[in-house]
Amino acid sequence: MPREGYQDELDQLREDVLFMSEVVLERLNMGLTALEQKDEEMAWDVIEGDDEVNKLYLELEQQCMDLIALQQPVAGDLRFIAASFKIITDLERIADLATNLGDYTLDAQQNLAPDVDIQSIGEAVVEMVETAMEGYSDEDVENCYAIAERDDEIDEMCETASETVARDLIERDDVNDGEVEALMQDVYRLLLTIRDLERVGDHAVNISARTLYMVESDDELLY
Repeated sequence: MPREGYQDELDQLREDVLFMSEVVLERLNMGLTALEQKDEEMAWDVIEGDDEVNKLYLELEQQCMDLIALQQPVAGDLRFIAASFKIITDLERIADLATNLGDYTLDAQQNLAPDVDIQSIGEAVVEMVETAMEGYSDEDVENCYAIAERDDEIDEMCETASETVARDLIERDDVNDGEVEALMQDVYRLLLTIRDLERVGDHAVNISARTLYMVESDDELLY
């Protein structure tokens, strides 16, 4: 195959990875909206839409494998393909976490911990993923380090939110014996929501780490 065609395939891979990120971010935003508005129809859209993301993942996985097998890339091209493969894996897992938000929307029974701003955490991690993908698109090294620093803020937000949930549970005195089990299930789901959003931030860091390695062969952010 002519090398011009090979370069076109590399460019197409980048475009397809960015398209997958747009689909995943749409699912994540929908999951957050469904959770906030208790919109069961939207929650089902998120859950059922996971098949589309899985299909995209498999198609891109095959693209990466074909490029490696047929073109035998080296140096920067090989790092780019390997990074792209790792990034689509992170994107697929973010989509799974968005699906979890749909499940939590369907299962939640009552409002809990009004002092916990889930949407603010959600908006922050969405922005992290968007920025990480911009770094991948532009091969922006400074962007990669900024995402890693931002993750510390997200971890702190999530830790504070989890502590608030625990504090509010301890302070509640309006629960009778018949409501305890349902309350605990809702508390558990809320804590899982916080944990899942924190994991989205971790995947954003993974994306930036792979981008940094792709651009500069620097594994500083890999873990």
